Amino acid sequence: MSTTTPHGTPHTLRTVTGPLAVEAVQGPVLSHEHLVLDLDKKGDRAAVLEAGTHGAAVTAELAALREEFGLSVVIELTCRGMGRDAGALRRISREANVAVVAATGWYYEPFHPHDLDGAGVEQLTETLVREIDGGIGATGITPGVLGEVGSHGDTPSEPETRALRAAARAAVTTGLSVSTHAQLGHGGPAQLALLTGEGLPPHRIAIGHQDLLDDPAVHRDLAAAGAYVAFDTVGKESYQSDDVRLRLLLALIEAGHADRALLSCDISRHGYLATEGGQGYGHLLRSFLPKVRAAGVDEDLIDLMTRRNPLRFLTGASVEEI
Repeated sequence: MSTTTPHGTPHTLRTVTGPLAVEAVQGPVLSHEHLVLDLDKKGDRAAVLEAGTHGAAVTAELAALREEFGLSVVIELTCRGMGRDAGALRRISREANVAVVAATGWYYEPFHPHDLDGAGVEQLTETLVREIDGGIGATGITPGVLGEVGSHGDTPSEPETRALRAAARAAVTTGLSVSTHAQLGHGGPAQLALLTGEGLPPHRIAIGHQDLLDDPAVHRDLAAAGAYVAFDTVGKESYQSDDVRLRLLLALIEAGHADRALLSCDISRHGYLATEGGQGYGHLLRSFLPKVRAAGVDEDLIDLMTRRNPLRFLTGASVEEI
């Protein structure tokens, strides 16, 4: 039976190669990754994934995960000011045979490009809607999500507030969802209040990097409000141990909120690639999920967190629909 929206049209994802029906997605979805980006601010080129230099390794990793685990979709959250390259995403997607959802929006303030300078919320909203409707640059590729729209600290700065409000308004206008960057896990409640204050329903919002915040009460509150809680830096042991991540995830599940958990690795520099000795995009599937299973989580909940939840987040579908 076809999954439908309230208007009766099938739920589809906007991918870099065209529309994809959710029914076609039978394998896991990585809910927060980067395949091409440039966050270098120091000149050491560590915080980059360059299409020309690293694209082949990225493609090979995704193709291997497709073969081994059935990886179906990557939600790629490199947005404006982060070195986004939609054309490269399309090439990687085609060669790896893994669907990729591209993003738009603005990251947190240290990486804001000049197009935010002095621009009001309405102007920023128009910029995003124009890109969502018309495509990224000359590629014609339309974003399928807003993110990772960022802030740092417990409350967003003034420019971050404008960017978040614009993302929410653009999401309401276009029917897309918003994924956030909460620096080191902080500021999620303030982000949620800002986004919902613009009329965006909480189930169209994913609050990012919550596995970096050792505060199960915040996670419960976000989930109880209806937002998705992203445990999306799995494997980044220099920020947080996977043992702590597992404890936090199990607490969220035990509180009855497995239907609000999103999981991913947030590969954001070339040193994280498997070919360079890093954990790679497969760390969630190869290393972390076996620990989740060993803790007693069954396969239905694994599928919920790694496939159905991200599909529901992207489309706004209910638990009953997907």
